Amino acid sequence: MQSIQANSYPIHFNEKGYEALNFHLKENKYSNLFIIVDSNTNEFCLPNFLPYLETDLTIEIIEFDAGEENKNIETCVQIWNVLTELGADRKSLVINLGGGVVTDLGGFVASTFKRGIDFVHVPTTLLSMVDASVGGKNGVDLGNLKNQIGVINVPKMVLIDTQYLETVPQNEMRSGLAEMLKHGLIYDKKYWEQFLDLKIIDFADFDTLIYRSVEIKNEIVLQDPTEKNIRKALNFGHTLGHAIESYFLENENKTTLLHGEAIAVGMILESFISLDKKLINKEEYSEIKSCIKSIYDDIIFEEKDIEPILELLIHDKKNEYGNIQFVLIEGIGKIKINQSVENELILKAFLDYKS
Repeated sequence: MQSIQANSYPIHFNEKGYEALNFHLKENKYSNLFIIVDSNTNEFCLPNFLPYLETDLTIEIIEFDAGEENKNIETCVQIWNVLTELGADRKSLVINLGGGVVTDLGGFVASTFKRGIDFVHVPTTLLSMVDASVGGKNGVDLGNLKNQIGVINVPKMVLIDTQYLETVPQNEMRSGLAEMLKHGLIYDKKYWEQFLDLKIIDFADFDTLIYRSVEIKNEIVLQDPTEKNIRKALNFGHTLGHAIESYFLENENKTTLLHGEAIAVGMILESFISLDKKLINKEEYSEIKSCIKSIYDDIIFEEKDIEPILELLIHDKKNEYGNIQFVLIEGIGKIKINQSVENELILKAFLDYKS
């Protein structure tokens, strides 16, 4: 597949990516090389990755425990200390090999160590391939609040090798699929319609769909790298989705949700809000709701859950001057940003979700 040119960095695919990475290592006189992994990618992905590297540089592996609960500043401090102890300097290179937690955290670690060192993303999950590794957002959670601390800083390249998806469980694949569905809903109706034919999700030959998803995100980011305008479209489903994800993460009586599971709920809720505001019609909403519910299990919300979820909305990063800002869809494939939504309508959306 042809490489995609992003904002000051390329996105390479499969074998071509390793050729580009090795050329980059040859052309740049790095002092040493650090590969950041979590406990999953250290076991399942690193053995496949290392044989592709062609370099005489000293390679150090830095591992942290897998899981969203470890995407925090404490983990960053540990990694900064390890980098220091192992002699990392401003001419070191970091390669982040892993899912969205690894690329988000690893990019932040590299962007802030000694005021910034070069890094490369090698995403290994569907979610990180189509979303987390593309666009230059790097950061960590603050307690249970998603991505509150971070920077926008681009890697030297992104290397997407879909062979790593063979190591990803089906529930993680469905998690990544939520972002692909979102890309169709906000930007490309024809792309969305391809998923309506997927009676059973077949991930065996997914490269073309992945490629288009990366294209869509990149096209949006190129128009608005720092998220002042159109890039906010990528947050469709995330205003409520992130609040739901955070609530389930902190509540010991709830089963922690994968990112895509929470965003799937958020897209249904925010599509209902779009319907109520007459931005989409009943047929479009029914299509969205039935498609998403055919892929994801229903999440059970009790009446006592709703108020704390609403309270978490105040921390959404799109908010301005204390006002909660939603991204809504205006027909499938189009969006409206900076939309205010009253709590009564959000409650109405939760009631409809249960039906």
